[in-house]
Amino acid sequence: MDHSETLSTSPITRLRRRAEVLTVSLITAFILCFSVWCLVAPKQTFSENENRALASWPVYSFTALKDGSYMSGIQTYLSDHFPLRDPFMTLKTKYEMLTGREEINDIYLAKDGYYIEAYKTPKQQKKIITQFQKLQDAITTDAKQNVRVMLVPTAISTYNAKLPNCAPDRGVLRQVDTMNEIYAALPNMQKVDAWSALQTAAAQEADNAGNAQSMAGTEAAGNTRSSGNADGAQPVAGAEAAGCDTAAATNLYYHTDHHWTTHGAYVGYQAYCDAAGLSPIPEADFQKTCVTTDFHGTIFSKLHDSTVPGDAITLYENPANRLTVSYPDTGEVTDTLYNLDYLAQKDKYSMFLNNLHPLVEITNETADSDRQLVLIKDSYANSMVPFLVNHYQKIYVFDTRYYRFGPSSFINEHPEVTDVLLLYNMNTIDTDLGVGGIF
Repeated sequence: MDHSETLSTSPITRLRRRAEVLTVSLITAFILCFSVWCLVAPKQTFSENENRALASWPVYSFTALKDGSYMSGIQTYLSDHFPLRDPFMTLKTKYEMLTGREEINDIYLAKDGYYIEAYKTPKQQKKIITQFQKLQDAITTDAKQNVRVMLVPTAISTYNAKLPNCAPDRGVLRQVDTMNEIYAALPNMQKVDAWSALQTAAAQEADNAGNAQSMAGTEAAGNTRSSGNADGAQPVAGAEAAGCDTAAATNLYYHTDHHWTTHGAYVGYQAYCDAAGLSPIPEADFQKTCVTTDFHGTIFSKLHDSTVPGDAITLYENPANRLTVSYPDTGEVTDTLYNLDYLAQKDKYSMFLNNLHPLVEITNETADSDRQLVLIKDSYANSMVPFLVNHYQKIYVFDTRYYRFGPSSFINEHPEVTDVLLLYNMNTIDTDLGVGGIF
């Protein structure tokens, strides 16, 4: 018998071949079953975690096939609807963290458990300046003399010292430079200096945190979220029941979102009062309520790490206010600035001013003046409105991404309007579609 034939029929060889066949069969079966699962598993149309609509199956056409958009659409669809997508993305993020990366998807892994979005120099700066100026030029009433601009720096500037030591943005305040250039190009508008106010508050926060650590002794290793109470800080209602850390009520920004906190908005409100000649209500006079500790914001959605702990949200209310809040687009009328139904959703920040509306009309019967304000803004303003209502009998809040009739025309048709405020954060102003409809 041939030696090669003997080897080919030996028990060891047969077992090896059976093992190879079994391995190939299992892999083939897994791929087949996984492919079927991808096709037949229920599909979502919206990702609550990423707060965006998911891709739908592309419509076939010869043109789409020819230009590649059809195949690209299929690739996007499969990526969006990949089974166990969120756990896999969390695993990827954790792996990148373990390899020592300090920036993931343009998010810096900063100190004290903060996730801070990198800043991109705006491409539409001239357009922003032009649109702001057009608004003031188009106003024909006395409000023209009281047009104020409030540009709010994000955590990349205010919390710059928390960035990783090797981060390109560490020690470089490009956002502030851009902000100052916009202010300089609008000399006829009154500047609201939120940057100086937030910078001072951040320094105070750092001092308080250091003092708290000195008093409490050395913190346990691995504690990633710490912040001391501000001097004179008042108890937060509902904090214990909600599991809130009352020290976190003095943070200026959320850990997992690009917005400022309600305390940060209060600091901005103080800056506005300084510019407008108003007397701010002391922070301790507001009734504070912690409503959640499970807020995962926009930065969380970009980081894709489901193990990151949530943020607390604290509401500030003045019990003396008598509010009427009207939403002309839906016909809804209420007596509160908050829609707490959003606390049951991921996008909890939307509870401020009931999310997105072209126009919101707010009347306060107990305001300390009969002045009226037109507020043209992005979502940063939503958490500052509860402070502004104390000083204006009426506030008209415009989101020009959806309002199509021009705020300047509205102001001219309402000569009782005394003040105008443009409020935008510096991180999203460049891509804010509403800037084109400001005037």
